[in-house]
Amino acid sequence: MRATAKIFWILTVFFAIVAAAYAFVTSRYEPMGMEMVGVPAIIGLAGLALMIALTASIAVKKNDLGASDELDGEVSDDAGVQGSFSPYSWAPLWASLGASLCFLGVAAGWWIFAFGVMFAIYGVILWVMEFSTGQHAH
Repeated sequence: MRATAKIFWILTVFFAIVAAAYAFVTSRYEPMGMEMVGVPAIIGLAGLALMIALTASIAVKKNDLGASDELDGEVSDDAGVQGSFSPYSWAPLWASLGASLCFLGVAAGWWIFAFGVMFAIYGVILWVMEFSTGQHAH
């Protein structure tokens, strides 16, 4: 996890430098000024890399060293249960339907986007609370 955090910190800095250079070059040599699609896209890449880097850095501080952090670690050292997954869950269907309607709504009509948000919220809440049995359950 420590190597992952370092890689994404490096990617964050790289994408920030590339965004600044791309903005400078396109504003200098384009007849219409700075290119308005590529610059926000590269800034978005830097932001996504920053979020992953922060998450990995926080995970490194809270958890013990994993097999990937040790120089003599083996792949088999990380064997075992990696999480709990529900094979018959309907939540991914509702979340993906909501995301699909949101993307369709941007292209076809904003009223479809509103329905997509409702489906997506329902799907995400269902997915997060899937294994919750309540506060006072025994």
